[in-house]
Amino acid sequence: MTSPLAAASLAQLFTAARTHNGFRPEAIDDATLAALYDLLKWGPTAANGCPARFVFVRSAEAKARLKPALSPGNVDKTMAAPVTVIVARDLEFYEKLPQLFPHTDARSWFAGNAAAIEETSLRDSALQGAYLMLAARSLGLDCGPMGGFDKAMVDAAFFAGTPLRSVFLVNLGHGDPAKLYPRNPRLAFDEACRIV
Repeated sequence: MTSPLAAASLAQLFTAARTHNGFRPEAIDDATLAALYDLLKWGPTAANGCPARFVFVRSAEAKARLKPALSPGNVDKTMAAPVTVIVARDLEFYEKLPQLFPHTDARSWFAGNAAAIEETSLRDSALQGAYLMLAARSLGLDCGPMGGFDKAMVDAAFFAGTPLRSVFLVNLGHGDPAKLYPRNPRLAFDEACRIV
């Protein structure tokens, strides 16, 4: 892995990629969702803990359960998206550490340590959500990540009685360019970075 990606690949992943607010009605099949996960799962997390869990909301019934939790501005685009991913975190992710990080007792670093569980599960599930978006873009899908929803309602509708908690949502599909907003600026290197 020593060669830079071609400019077209960098554009697809970053410079030309956009947050989509509208999607064409093309379905996303199970094989594509599995391929997406099979890419994103390789992204690094602390102690390989992999705390993120993903619910691919696709059916009309599941969309109806999600709808009441959405902020008004997110309802139409989410109902129209072929798939909405609930990126969640498992507050008992450390139970998988004997499988995922077998060379030491990493489970003991977290079991009973609420602060470490909270920090690690939130940070690393957000990282895995970002890996999901890059994996989706690499497979030719567009993304519309959002935080405008009632987490408690989503958790009650999808995760009741489990240690899973929602983090953010990502609409997936083939974006409708006519529904893109003008691109917002980004900070320049000198505004966001220091070399020390």
